[in-house]
Amino acid sequence: MHTTIENNVKEIVEKAITSAMTYEEYRDLMRTLVAENKSTGVEQSDTLVNYTMLNDKRMKRLDKTVKIDTESAEKIKQVDTKITWLILTESWCGDAAQTMPAIQKVSAQNKNIIVKIVLRDENLELMNNFLYNNTLSIPRLIAVNNDTQEIMGDWGPRPSKLTKIVEAYKAEHGSLSAEFKEELQVWYNKDKGQNTIKDLMQLLPLK
Repeated sequence: MHTTIENNVKEIVEKAITSAMTYEEYRDLMRTLVAENKSTGVEQSDTLVNYTMLNDKRMKRLDKTVKIDTESAEKIKQVDTKITWLILTESWCGDAAQTMPAIQKVSAQNKNIIVKIVLRDENLELMNNFLYNNTLSIPRLIAVNNDTQEIMGDWGPRPSKLTKIVEAYKAEHGSLSAEFKEELQVWYNKDKGQNTIKDLMQLLPLK
């Protein structure tokens, strides 16, 4: 029974990868959505459209500014396993906008690491197999060995340090206030993608 479930998940992941976008295609989609005053997903609202616009600006900035230190880059370059990082996201997701440029920068260091992107609400069967704390939280990254189709691990929806901060806040206050969400953006701005990069390196078969 357990093996059947694992095989089923592998098939769902494999199917998603075949229909997934590249990072460049996703960025093109974001720009198109902004131009058309839209967001991804069936539900359309001024709020989601505004988040999409903000996220496109954030990603444009981070695509240019996220840096990987030389030592980390050298380690990433040595990975000789062919890996796909499949990301579930939506254009309105603030955490995704803050972390996906860092994910792409790591991938860019080594042609063996490929980033593929699918939209959560179009891939709920996949999402339901990779819930975070039983929620549909995104982004979610699924690391797949391309040769064996084995799931090597997953990551998200936030960098590990920020996850601890958020969990502590939720434990005390129940839900995230608007003020706290602004504090999250300040944290991301200071971190500059570095915690995400370190987390992702834990997912890699480094020597």
